[in-house]
Parts: sequence; structure tokens; C-alpha cells
Amino acid sequence: MAESASANGATSTPAERPGVQRLKETPRASVLIIGGGINGVGTFRDLALQGVDVTLVERGDYCQGASGASSHMIHGGIRYLENGEFRLVRESVVERNALLKTAPHYVKPLQTTIPIFSTFSGILAAPLRFLTHRQHGQPRERGAFLIKAGLTMYDWFSRDGGAVPRHRFAGRKASLAQLPDLRPDVRYTATYFDASVHNPERMTLDVLRDGLAANAEARATNYVSAIGRDGDSVLLRDELTGEEFAFAADVVVNATGAWVDGTNDSLGERSKFMGGTKGSHIVLDHPELLAACAGREIFFEHTDGRIVLVYPIGDRVLVGTTDIDTDVDTPAVCTPEEVDYFIELIGHVFPTIVVEHGHVVYSFSGVRPLPRHDDTQPGFVSRDYRIEKRQDRSGARTVTTLSLVGGKWTTFRALSEHMTNDVLEILGKRRTTTTAGLAIGGGKGFPRTPSAEKAWVSAHIEPGLSAERVEGLLTRYGTRAVDVIEYLRAGQDQTFTSTSELSHRELAYMVEQEQVGHVADVLIRRTSIAFRGLVSTELLHELADTLAPLLGWSGELVQAEIELAERVLREWHNVHVEDLVA
Repeated sequence: MAESASANGATSTPAERPGVQRLKETPRASVLIIGGGINGVGTFRDLALQGVDVTLVERGDYCQGASGASSHMIHGGIRYLENGEFRLVRESVVERNALLKTAPHYVKPLQTTIPIFSTFSGILAAPLRFLTHRQHGQPRERGAFLIKAGLTMYDWFSRDGGAVPRHRFAGRKASLAQLPDLRPDVRYTATYFDASVHNPERMTLDVLRDGLAANAEARATNYVSAIGRDGDSVLLRDELTGEEFAFAADVVVNATGAWVDGTNDSLGERSKFMGGTKGSHIVLDHPELLAACAGREIFFEHTDGRIVLVYPIGDRVLVGTTDIDTDVDTPAVCTPEEVDYFIELIGHVFPTIVVEHGHVVYSFSGVRPLPRHDDTQPGFVSRDYRIEKRQDRSGARTVTTLSLVGGKWTTFRALSEHMTNDVLEILGKRRTTTTAGLAIGGGKGFPRTPSAEKAWVSAHIEPGLSAERVEGLLTRYGTRAVDVIEYLRAGQDQTFTSTSELSHRELAYMVEQEQVGHVADVLIRRTSIAFRGLVSTELLHELADTLAPLLGWSGELVQAEIELAERVLREWHNVHVEDLVA
């Protein structure tokens, strides 16, 4: 279950949103996509580019579920080799390399190092794991021989269109020279390159806006849920006002991730496709640990067999992840036990670095949209995807429902292409363009070197916009920052007193262009303020007061929004705003 989307306790409702009004005025489309994670949004963009009148609804905010609770990785999936998922690895590597080129504003190369403490460990167990997809006996750390074999195969998959260097090995002395805080008994390190997406929420918004810009008939609205059937139409509900209305479509795409079965049930189409697992992460403000990583991801197998990652995102360190079977109706939150586990595992590789609970500034957890896997252990469940098709002829029209089972961040473009092709076939249409190699939003023309970035920033400094502010806008929007700067210039602006990273007019831009519905949307998904542990009570009040006239909030709603933001941060991300300094 995602974060709460309603400001309960308010005695009035906000003004009707333009997006909802458009849905009600024309309550029909060829395709209705339910789910605003990266896969639903990617499919929305692709269909819009084909000239299809497509509508997307999301019950919460865009990228609020598993897409926003990922490990922030864009990777080829080296661990999938052990499961024999060679097609997925190949596709993942190709898509990773492409995203480094099409979305350079958000997707960055990430040097990844595996510390290795033995030479031949795991050789006997590996074939059995490969054949049975299960762990037999006590977990054994993979030794240098196995890791070398895996990385050699991984390089082979990367041979075409490679955007990253091949792997390399280092012995103990060289390893400790590069990473002096590693455990002194390390025997080798293996280093290769993958990539990370620092702002998955903003990248999802970028893909969405590309779809909206591509086709005037394309519509997308957040905080609208699919709650049932009304004849051969889908019954929708505006989660901000409670209003319900019917919406008809020839094809319904169910891209609700781990909640695919629940969505199908609400539409009268019972299914048992899903079996998600919970993955939790913590974010630390720890300069010593940040320095120890030396700009790299430290990727290793813990003593219990779990795959672990520790890596820098800006001036913070992300640590994850767990892989635990869960019920999708149980709130996915990072528990105190998981935080203890993460702190303990950091000591497994960096034994001299002291990490305490006070270093944790943010935590998050999501449910991976994995297929139902019965007794298969979570770590061995396929990360590939499939599309389930059903047709309903009970009403006046035939409605086809396509349910997405599985899917991961790295392959969202290829998956969306697959889904779009299936939809086009049902509609009797042909593909007219491809998304392969198509720049995403603010990635178009993005400066590719530090010196080019510096020059871009210098070229856009003007009165009222310092170099620091322009740099922040470039990081947040990519080259779409030009549009933001023009918007700021077109009216009187006022900087926030609680943060130098936002202004009143930029917040108005977010409302107009990015469908902000709640204070928490700004803190968690339009900026990285919450992620970095920078929320203050003063900031909450300033945000709510600024949003009020923009969103038609009464005094009661302003207070309800502040309380909702505090509750979301406390219950879902373990952030206690009252403990922070403004």
C-alpha cells in the first residue's frame, strides 16, 4: 500500500483540477492505463507518440509506489545470470547503455566494486543454485573464481553499443590502496560499471510530460483511482474530492505493479498473477562513509546470502536492500529491525566506520511487482515481465484488459514498447515511430562534461538567479530548466526563507506543469529535500501557505496538509520533522 493520499479531517475540499475536468468532459479514450509508475508512464508516452488517444490515471502520486522505492539503480542485472535469465540481462544491458545517452540528466555511470574474501568459495553450490533456483544449505560467499566468470559473461553481454568500460580485478594491496577503509582481510576486488538514477520520481515526470507534449489527445491525472465497473466502463474516483465518474476505453492497461490482482478484482476480473517482495533502504548523512565509498557502489553478498549495496547519491549514502515476501495489503515500511540489519552489514565491509541510528535521515520501502512464486525463494524469483490478456464481452462493447506482471526500472522503455505493440495490434493500428534512442525530457542537449555543465550554468545566470540556484535547477529539471527560468522571469518571485532550493514561483510552475496535489509531493517527489533529511517545520508551513491559493485550499485544508505531510514522513519514512532544525 502506498502513502496515504487524503488529507483526512479537512472540512472542505480543494478546487477541481483541470486534469479531472478533462476526463469528465470527455469520459472516453481508446486506451486507459491504470498506474503511474515508470512502466505505466513509459507505455503512456509510447502510445501518445503513436497518435493514440490514451489516458492514464494514478491513485496516488506519480512514481509513489515501487518505482519511487527502488534501489535507484539502472543496471544490467549481473545477478540474473545465476538464474539463467540471459534474455533479461541482454535487454537490461542494452537499455542501461541507452539510458546513459537518452537521460544523462538523471542516469549516471556508477563504478561498482565487489569486495571478495575467498578464491574458490561457492563453486560447488553455484551449479545447484542455477538448476534449482534455490539456496541449498548455508549461504556461501561467492569467491573470486565465480565472480570472475560472471563478470566475463556480463562483459560479453555488453559488447555491442557499450557505454561503460569492461570489468577489472585487483589484489589485496591494490584494493586497499583504492579503498583503505575496506576490511583488511579482503583478498580481491572486482570493479565494473553500471548506472544509477538519482531522481527516479523526476525522471518519471519527464517521461510523462514527453507523452503529454507528443499528443494533444493524451491525458494523465494523478490521485484518481479505478474502483470498479460501471457497465462496460471503468468507475473512477477523484481521491482529493471523493467524486466518482465512469470512463470508457477499448483497452485497459493494468500497470499497478504489486497491486495488479487487486485492481483486476475491483474491475470484476479475478487474477492471481502477483507475489511481490518487500525491499527497504536507508539514507545516511555520514561524511566518513561517503568518503570511504570513494564515489563507488560497494556491492556484495552478505553472510546470509542477501545481495547488498552501499553507494553515494550526491552528499548522502544509500544502503539497501532487503528481499522479503510480503502481503501487498500490509504497509511496506522500513522496520527498526531492517535498520539494525543495514547498520550491521555496513560493518561487514567497513569495520572501522561507526554508523549509528542518528546518521539515518530517511528510509523507504516498496513492494517489487514480482510474479507469483509459491515456494521459490525471493532472491531467485524472475525479474522478467510478461503481459496477461483478457477480454470482457459482457457489456455492449468488447473491452480488452492487459495486465503487466513484473517489470523493472532499467527495462521500462523496452517493456513499454512491448505493451504498446500489443495495444496497437488490438486497436488495428501500426507503429509510426520508435522510442529507441529518443532523448527523455531534460536530457535533450544536456551538457555531457563538468566543464560543459559549468558553461551552461554561467550562460543562464541573471539577476535574482545565482550560479548555485541555476545549478540546482539544471540538476532538478535537466535542460528543461530553461522553461523554468523563463517562467521565473515572467513574474515576481520570492525565495523561501526555510530553504534556498525553492522559490514561490517555482512552486507555482510545479503546480501548473507537474500536477502537485499535496505538500508531501513537493518534498518527496518534486525535490529531494525529504530524501536528504532537510525537512523542517518552518518549511512545511511555508510550503502549505504557498500552495493554498494555487490549489484552492481553505485554512482547514492548509492545516490538514501540514499534518498529512508530517504523518507521511513519520510513518512511511521514519522522519520526525519536529526533531529537525529549520
